[in-house]
Amino acid sequence: MPRLLRSIALLALPLTLAASAPAQLEGPLPTQVLVNVDPKSTPPAAASALTVSVNDHKAPLTAWAPVPPANAQVALLIDDGLRETVGRELENLRSFVGNLTPGIEIFIGYMRNGSVQVAQPFTADHSQAANTLHLPEGIPGISASPYLCLSDFVKSWPGAGVQPTYVGAPPPHKARFVIMITDGVDPYNGSTSVMNQGSPYVDAAVADAQRAGVAIYAIYFSDAGIRGGSADNSGQDYLAQITQATGGMNYWEGIGNPVSTAPFLKAFQSAIAETYIATFTAPAGKDPARDMVRIKITAPNAKLHAPEKVRPGNQE
Repeated sequence: MPRLLRSIALLALPLTLAASAPAQLEGPLPTQVLVNVDPKSTPPAAASALTVSVNDHKAPLTAWAPVPPANAQVALLIDDGLRETVGRELENLRSFVGNLTPGIEIFIGYMRNGSVQVAQPFTADHSQAANTLHLPEGIPGISASPYLCLSDFVKSWPGAGVQPTYVGAPPPHKARFVIMITDGVDPYNGSTSVMNQGSPYVDAAVADAQRAGVAIYAIYFSDAGIRGGSADNSGQDYLAQITQATGGMNYWEGIGNPVSTAPFLKAFQSAIAETYIATFTAPAGKDPARDMVRIKITAPNAKLHAPEKVRPGNQE
């Protein structure tokens, strides 16, 4: 190649690379979060009734609307190591799935070996989904850690597809809810003492769920392994951490298994109906795919459940 042509080609190379690099997001970005209104509260009627703080700075709420059923996805994740006594809850679970509000998409999976094994992909056919429910394997510790399973699941939410490189706001997706049935114990943390509640795997699952815009709900049920005492308390504390941090709720009944999961499943179904999408602006960071901001949403005479952090520029 003549020297002149080689020089032109070399000069053009940086321009080509620059053109293909993802654009940085700058300035305040439209951001949305799921906010649950406590059933004992009166839902705020308009966005003007709420106050939003982003990194301790007030931000105007630009929209406030309930989540329509056709715009909601629910993932029911069952720990595959639960005690066989969970079999008495199968009919309650089938009734819950079969009686979901029409339009809601349901996914059913079993947490096993650090991931989620699919029993039913997302579908609006609730009767079909209910028929895929079955007894867990009941092998002690088969989930490895429910938080490893949860992280793996929310980071590649089924049906979301491969997200393109960020050159603007990511494409919108449906409102995402997870209801986990597990003992919540993290065996990889090295200790189940209530004095050792700093699990990096729980922290990672919290961050992954917040980044994906997923509200986590949980129902405590014991594992098939020989546990009790501090293990039960440890697992319930972890479940409380992850549900509170993501705007969900932890359902439990003392330190033992619930007499019935039916009231909890009914409360969760009501929680979906009592969830709103709040839209506001948040500052962009240097890494829009990973940066998070602290948020707090309040309203007079209303108790709200919202995630503690959110990724700017997301779409719920």
